[in-house]
Amino acid sequence: MERAKILVIDDEQIMRDGCCRILTKNGWEVFTAENGKQGLEHLKAHSEETDVILLDLMMPGMSGMEVLEQIRTHHPDLLVIVITGYATVESAVEAMKRGAYDFIPKPFTPDQLRIVVRRALEKRTLQKEAEFLRRERERSLRDVATEKSKLKTIIHCMGDGVLVCDREGCIVLSNPAASRMLKIPEDSLIGNYINQCHLNSELLRTIEESLRAKDRNYISVSQELSIGEEEETYLRAHTAPVRNDLGETIGSVTVLQDISHLKELDKMKSEFIAMVAHELRAPLAAVEQQLTVILNRMAGEVTEKQEQLLSRAKERTKGLLDLIRDLLDLSKIEAGKMIQYKEPLTLQEVIQKVVELMKTEAEQKRVDLQFIPPTQNPVIHADRNGMEGVFTNLVSNAIKYTPEGGKVQITLSEEGGFAKVTVSDTGIGIKKEDLQRIFDKFYRVKTPQTRQIVGTGLGLSIVKSIVDAHLGSISVESEEGKGTTFTVLLPKESGPNFHPC
Repeated sequence: MERAKILVIDDEQIMRDGCCRILTKNGWEVFTAENGKQGLEHLKAHSEETDVILLDLMMPGMSGMEVLEQIRTHHPDLLVIVITGYATVESAVEAMKRGAYDFIPKPFTPDQLRIVVRRALEKRTLQKEAEFLRRERERSLRDVATEKSKLKTIIHCMGDGVLVCDREGCIVLSNPAASRMLKIPEDSLIGNYINQCHLNSELLRTIEESLRAKDRNYISVSQELSIGEEEETYLRAHTAPVRNDLGETIGSVTVLQDISHLKELDKMKSEFIAMVAHELRAPLAAVEQQLTVILNRMAGEVTEKQEQLLSRAKERTKGLLDLIRDLLDLSKIEAGKMIQYKEPLTLQEVIQKVVELMKTEAEQKRVDLQFIPPTQNPVIHADRNGMEGVFTNLVSNAIKYTPEGGKVQITLSEEGGFAKVTVSDTGIGIKKEDLQRIFDKFYRVKTPQTRQIVGTGLGLSIVKSIVDAHLGSISVESEEGKGTTFTVLLPKESGPNFHPC
């Protein structure tokens, strides 16, 4: 077993020799220094080998307190026992406040010295064991960067980028793919801290949050990043904390995927759909107009059978025009062009206009359409056409899916810093399993009751996109067979100089 090493710093030769004789009998190795400067020089060369220091407080030149301060600054883990003689007990207490482990007053017996030193050595042993266990727990991530293993080879051959950092935020592992995607040289990543590598600001924030995460429910975060200016690269980053067996966060792992080609395909698809929709809209509108002319008998009389066939054709043509309109709106939203102009406006005015527009459709179906006048009339900063589109879609859907004799009710109020609009109906309702997909593109609830209702499956997706573009939110509650309620929250206009038009 390795012998414990003790350093005695005392200006009295007799004290140094006495401590040396007493302690070496216990098998401990003793070094001596006759003043503070000599003791600090010994520590500078042998700090890792020193376990306990016996330090006289009253010495000429550099005092014991000054030596203690230096030891605590440069070697905080070392245990210091101060020796008091002519110094007062108050000095010993002050020394312990400044970080000394214990004190022993002069004169002392050999047994008293052995007891206080043995106690300090036991404490030192516990310190070393705790440090060893801590290093064992943290060893895994840092070793990954240095071990030439199969895992490292696999990671370097991966097409996806990999970025691993320890709990201090130092990058301990990366691969060429990560360097290429982030457009940062590989030697600027390994061994450097994440805040020194010029990482994308959003990615840097996410990694820092994962390192700080103490909640075990915090698993991973996925985000899309845009890298570079001239040749823009789009990445999807998945970041997750790495935890040990005790649940402590010991690092973070980020996996990067280049999705630039997917973005390009998506852009091409949107442009193609917009082009096709635009080219189809004019001829279909002409067909609908001509069918209207014939049905109105402006081109001559038609039989009852012909009227039925032409009415069905007109209905289908209108459905195609609605689909084209929704596709064009969707392409505008994806291009960021849907919301062109925001202005202060009152939602009451918008909703009243929508109710007037939909009143005829509600009356034809014998649905009671109600708008309860609000006690408050909140002002929002929004695109008027966008808002009209949102509530026209919601009210139209409510009427479509409500049977004859049913009721559709619209309310307007304030909730915190938001204007709150609810559109409720007593219609067929939505199944619980369908609610989570209700805002997906082209998704339509398929039941025997909805089979005859014409729709594109894009309306609610467009509604959500417009609401999101206004920093608002939309939610839905429904019970099958009893009805549905959509709730829209939009930020109120808080500026003192804004007034609705």
